[in-house]
Amino acid sequence: MNNKPLTGKPRTLVILTPGFPSNEEDTACLPAQQVFVRALGRNYPDLRVILLSFEYPRRKDAYYWFNNKVISFNGWKKSWKDKLLTGVSVYKTLNTLKKENEVVGLLSFWVGGCALVGKYYAKWNSLKHFTWILGQDARKGNRFIPLIRPAGRELVAMSNFLADEFERNYKTRPLHIIPNGVDPSLYVPGDRPRDIDVLGVGSLIPLKQYDLFIDVIHELSRTLPGICSMICGKGPEEGRLHSAIQRLDLQSNVVLAGEHSHREALGTMQRAKILLHTSSYEGYSTVCLEALYAGAHVISFCDPIGSEVKNWHIVHSKEEMVRCALGILQDPHTDHSSVRVHTMDDSAKEIMALYDYGM
Repeated sequence: MNNKPLTGKPRTLVILTPGFPSNEEDTACLPAQQVFVRALGRNYPDLRVILLSFEYPRRKDAYYWFNNKVISFNGWKKSWKDKLLTGVSVYKTLNTLKKENEVVGLLSFWVGGCALVGKYYAKWNSLKHFTWILGQDARKGNRFIPLIRPAGRELVAMSNFLADEFERNYKTRPLHIIPNGVDPSLYVPGDRPRDIDVLGVGSLIPLKQYDLFIDVIHELSRTLPGICSMICGKGPEEGRLHSAIQRLDLQSNVVLAGEHSHREALGTMQRAKILLHTSSYEGYSTVCLEALYAGAHVISFCDPIGSEVKNWHIVHSKEEMVRCALGILQDPHTDHSSVRVHTMDDSAKEIMALYDYGM
């Protein structure tokens, strides 16, 4: 396809997102979205990407992140008046960008405030707009759905599970399924010692159910008293998890390692035998894909694909989770080869194909 600008202005994709890293060192902020934006730059060097970040960083300014322009609006306050003012500021900025660029389209992360602004700006300015459904936005109770009234052709679901969930709750089926993926270049080459038996990676919030993670380690320690496990992340549940570890006398078995940078987390996955994903809901966890590529087995409750993936074990109860983990840890022939499910380069190409933008 011809990607040359028709107007002499740079061809530009505008991404609307609730948040984005405040600088290039802020790797823990939305790592999957970071990897996606960098994949766009790697595969489409002639494409300009501009990100409009509604809520985070908590400052109003424009800056560059790996050669991509980010404009932040500091719209994190929760009142409708504040949200409305942020939307107006974004709308005015879009007008300016449209004058200065040949905008190939708008892409909104999550079905929320960003998609609300993106949908109507695109409609009133004859631009393509797609919304990438990335997780909890597909659940029942999303107050933005009646305001946006998205058509299926405007929606991109990250997994079949999310497409099914969205259709069940809102009677509209997303037409496009585009998963997220991994960036192989971020991994340390070569094998590393598998000195972590069980690993958890993610925010310490109730949805992730890390209290269940600790219960599973407690059960496993009855058979494997020297079991070594680690949880990488931070969040409001940290104090409660510390208390549970002490109550169950697991101080030598469970380490709360705090938040890691993205590269550090990937390196830790390369040391793990199992990624235990105890979340009660997950659209298509990047962490699971990254752990598989790192050679760890994944055990989870959520089945986002609906088809079998090598070394990804879907269970339905804590007891089944314990049995599965025990089988993997006790089997001397457990395979820790890298499993590649999707790469973010593939995801970037599939997204840009929606805008008829090819290499």
